[in-house]
Amino acid sequence: MNEKIKEAMKAKDQASLRALRAIKAAVLVEKTSGKNSDGLSEETEMKLLQKMAKQRKESIQIYKEQKRPELAETEEEELAVIEQFLPEQMDESSLKPLLEELIKELGASGPQDMGKVMGTASKKFAGKADGRMISSIVKSLLQGS
Repeated sequence: MNEKIKEAMKAKDQASLRALRAIKAAVLVEKTSGKNSDGLSEETEMKLLQKMAKQRKESIQIYKEQKRPELAETEEEELAVIEQFLPEQMDESSLKPLLEELIKELGASGPQDMGKVMGTASKKFAGKADGRMISSIVKSLLQGS
């Protein structure tokens, strides 16, 4: 991380520098919180980055609604840097068949099984797909059953 910060400083890339410093700060806070005295696992780091990306996305939406494009642009720049460290997200077309298979495996038959399917799907696709997209696909598949 320190190497990337140095590169951003040399390139005078303020957006990357802001995002990298934010990532470093979040990791340091998490490490020193006492919960992770033996260091951060890769899974914990991914969750931290996903949380940061989600915060940026929500801020972008709010800034756009409030007609503050300059603030939204800043958040978009930081989001782009954070997403470089996250695994590539699955799109709807690649996720839908996997969710259909999962529904069959679990024997889900209708909307009443939404919780059971979402619990398993959320764990299985954590970090690989957006939770809202998973939820909407599962909902539509279960209603069609």
